[in-house]
Order: sequence, then C-alpha cells, then structure tokens
Amino acid sequence: QVQLVESGGGLVQAGGSLRLSCAASGRTIGRDAMGWFRQAPGKEREFVAAISWSGGDTYYADSVKGRFTIARDNARNTMFLQMNSLKPEDTGVYYCAAHSATGLYTIIVDRRVYDYWGQGTQVTVSS
Repeated sequence: QVQLVESGGGLVQAGGSLRLSCAASGRTIGRDAMGWFRQAPGKEREFVAAISWSGGDTYYADSVKGRFTIARDNARNTMFLQMNSLKPEDTGVYYCAAHSATGLYTIIVDRRVYDYWGQGTQVTVSS
C-alpha cells in the first residue's frame, strides 16, 4: 500500500505560479507510473499530466502544455507539478495518483487505471 499526500495548492492571481508536491509513504514509488488530475466543481476529474517511473517520459493535456511541468524525485519519493501562467480555468482540486509495477516508459492517462490517489489540494486562480 502507498499513501499519497498533495501539498502546495492555494489562491493565486491569473498569470501567477504554484508548485504542487505529492509525497508518498508506505513504500517506494520508484517503479510506479504517476500522474496529476484535477476536478473543477460540477465537472469530471480530468487528466493533467503523467510521468513514467524513470521520469524520462512525460505527457500533458493540451490545455496545460507549455505551462505546466511534471517531475519526480524517486530518492525523495515525491512528485511535483510546476504550474506557470495560471488561468482561472485551471481552478480545481488537484490530485496525484500512482499505478504500480509499470514498464520503464509507461505513461498512463486514463484515471481508471490508477491504483492510489491522494486527498487533493485546492488551486484557485483569480482573474
């Protein structure tokens, strides 16, 4: 079992930046594919970004490409999401997720595949 805890959310003006962290405990996530998702009020949870366990492969939703960067530090059992040039439509609860025992280059976009989820952190972007 792995427990995931997100942090770093908050209130920011449009154009600002935030850095989210996802700290894992219980076991190493060094071989897990991981991802970030978000959910706005009244909407379904949507994919934001994903990273392979090696960190060498990443994938982004079109809506965040060029503005967000996903990264991980397996030695610290932590994943990050750097969010720049934030827009009001980026507002929502951001969740990190992990799927164990994946291949070196595996990227997972489908939220139904992920085994473990954090509790979420609120990001609010004001206009």
